[in-house]
Amino acid sequence: MSKEDDDNEDEDFAVRHAYEKYGVNGYYSQYGSDYRNPHEDRLITTVHQLVKKWNIKSTERILDLACGSGEITLILRQLGFQHINGIDPYTSEAYEKRTGTPIHAKWTFEQIADGCLESEIYDTIICSFAAHLIPPSYLQLVMIQLRFVAKKLIILTPHKRPQLLPEWGWKLTDEFVYERIRARLYIADEY
Repeated sequence: MSKEDDDNEDEDFAVRHAYEKYGVNGYYSQYGSDYRNPHEDRLITTVHQLVKKWNIKSTERILDLACGSGEITLILRQLGFQHINGIDPYTSEAYEKRTGTPIHAKWTFEQIADGCLESEIYDTIICSFAAHLIPPSYLQLVMIQLRFVAKKLIILTPHKRPQLLPEWGWKLTDEFVYERIRARLYIADEY
């Protein structure tokens, strides 16, 4: 194992330990302005692969859901994407500092479950390292609401979670794993 792998595992452990200590919301409330995804180097390759493999066009309107410090936004910008909105209730300061753009909204998963996205329209939603953190009591409602605002949903996760059920309106069409990052492409069922 390389020093970089050791550092990533240390950072993974530190974040998991902080989640246990403060809870997910508490952690991001306290440390969100300084947040950085410890897997950003691997995310660069993963996003390059999924854009090519799944034919995501640079003209698409993208929602960077739970955008963190903007790593997905920055990677997409390097690939020529221009229509990207970031949403995150905790990391707006980190996002704005890194991307140079204001965050689109500070909506929580609970607010999304309640329908706050109803006037939004996107081609693709990318949720990186966050969908597995959606409280189980909100997961179904969040996924149903996302279905009304986009045709495609990409979930990047360090786990096999979350498992989306077809009755929530999303059909899993492809999946790949790159260095422990699982990328899943879902297509919205017609409603």
